[in-house]
Amino acid sequence: MNDKTIKDLVRGIRRGKVTEQEAMKALRRLPFADLGHTKVDHHRALRQGMGEVIFAPGKTAADIISILREMVPAQAEVLVTRVSADQARAVKKAFPRARHNPRGRTLRVPGKAKGAGEGTRAPSRDPCRKRGAGALTRAVVAVVSGGTADSPVVEEVRETLLWLGLKPEVITDVGVAGIHRLLAHHDRIERARVIIVVAGMEGALASVVGGLVDKPVIAVPVSVGYGAGAGGVAALLGMLNSCASGVTVTNIDNGFGAACAAARIMKAAGED
Repeated sequence: MNDKTIKDLVRGIRRGKVTEQEAMKALRRLPFADLGHTKVDHHRALRQGMGEVIFAPGKTAADIISILREMVPAQAEVLVTRVSADQARAVKKAFPRARHNPRGRTLRVPGKAKGAGEGTRAPSRDPCRKRGAGALTRAVVAVVSGGTADSPVVEEVRETLLWLGLKPEVITDVGVAGIHRLLAHHDRIERARVIIVVAGMEGALASVVGGLVDKPVIAVPVSVGYGAGAGGVAALLGMLNSCASGVTVTNIDNGFGAACAAARIMKAAGED
């Protein structure tokens, strides 16, 4: 439930289209539903501007399906992150319309409520499909990655942005080992409203991008690299010590968090 569904409920009561019993039934879903193993937060979209997301690790497929059955009626689309192949197969049997991104380890499950549950807009379809993936329009978030090995995190970012109703402009494999590849896309990157940089190894790409643009840059260190990379710690420390002022850094591999931060920046800037 979000601002729109609350307003629609009030308007329905005023116009006599919603009974008192129907209104009470809807409001009982606030602030959460207790499923025993999980307390589903139906109030989150009202507080944060985006609905609750299901983090799959540690949950059984049955847990995820029961949570989805509670969330689907209340949201326009439900996002599941870090889902395994086995979990995805089970969920798709229960929800055949679910869209699985194996590389990004995400599921987007269409809901039944209009405009409820997610952030800035209800993403009933990928907003990039209408104009083509290369189109640069209002409210674009550029997702820039160092190498193909970063793709799982890039796809998590992309899927989260789509769930949030934002337009991702994905530019892959432009790491500093061949910096001319990055410079070839400078105009595309510069026109974005927010830039998310996804990189492993030493994480230098975030500093380079941060030194080229005047837009918010969110850096995501990736657990890609050789032994001394320490599972992304080297990239994390490199990004935290960026000499490009104002670069913000998420936790290692946290593409979801970077996308949510981008959405908050867009909303604060009036780009939603």
